Amino acid sequence: MSHIALVTGTSSGMGMHAAVALAQRGARVIATLRDTARSQLLRDTAEAAGVELEIRALDVVDHDAAQRVVAEIIDTHGRIDVLVNNAGQGGVGTAEQLSMEQIRAQVEVNYLAPVHLTKLVLPGMRERGDGSILTVTSVGGAVGQPFADAYCGAKFAVEGFMQSLAAVAARFGVRVGVIEPAAVASEFVRNAVRPDDGGPYGPLLDAYLARTSGAFARAQSAAEAGAEIAAAALSEEFVFRRQTSDAARAFVGVSLADLDGSRVSGFTAGWIATDRPV
Repeated sequence: MSHIALVTGTSSGMGMHAAVALAQRGARVIATLRDTARSQLLRDTAEAAGVELEIRALDVVDHDAAQRVVAEIIDTHGRIDVLVNNAGQGGVGTAEQLSMEQIRAQVEVNYLAPVHLTKLVLPGMRERGDGSILTVTSVGGAVGQPFADAYCGAKFAVEGFMQSLAAVAARFGVRVGVIEPAAVASEFVRNAVRPDDGGPYGPLLDAYLARTSGAFARAQSAAEAGAEIAAAALSEEFVFRRQTSDAARAFVGVSLADLDGSRVSGFTAGWIATDRPV
């Protein structure tokens, strides 16, 4: 029997490729995106791969819409076996530069939206004694990074939520995990919210953005990251935490072994190095 898989944030990038890769692995995929008018790339990619997707509109921060979409999928297909929480948004700016509205927006899309979708699918999975919930976080869910205060804060939060839930859900046969990409070639950076004026942080922000541009120039392909997400979601050896590349594994590994925080502080300080005094 095919898995019924719900994937969010599939208009482009690794979400799109994850949806296609899941379909290639035999899943019946419901691919969601905020605006179905932007679905042509998704449709073309699926057609080129020789698979079919069921495409639905869903803005993940609209909780009423999320409840409605999940109910419609269950009504049509009888269940949801796999949830991939992929939709997210980047954000650049340090605390002083960010409005509370911007911080709340990061929390809404990167934390509360996957939490809500998880709550919606969990009862059915628990009752059947089977299911997988995989949330795409980021290496920013394990490593706090300069000028990513709100973004990393939300990603840390969702990892904490999912890790806390995982042990309890497992008692009912439900697998809960996160997957952490590093830099991935996609529209993510272009779509990130950022301040118009660096103000007193300008030189540091310029140094950070230059470093980030270099990292994304060497980024993992979205297709490769998407394939890793699909493999993790359907893996017989489901584990709580996975990364999508060797670079991501090395990066996250530093933080997870950094008991006093000095190693992370040491290398991230180099990302904002500047000859100008601040």
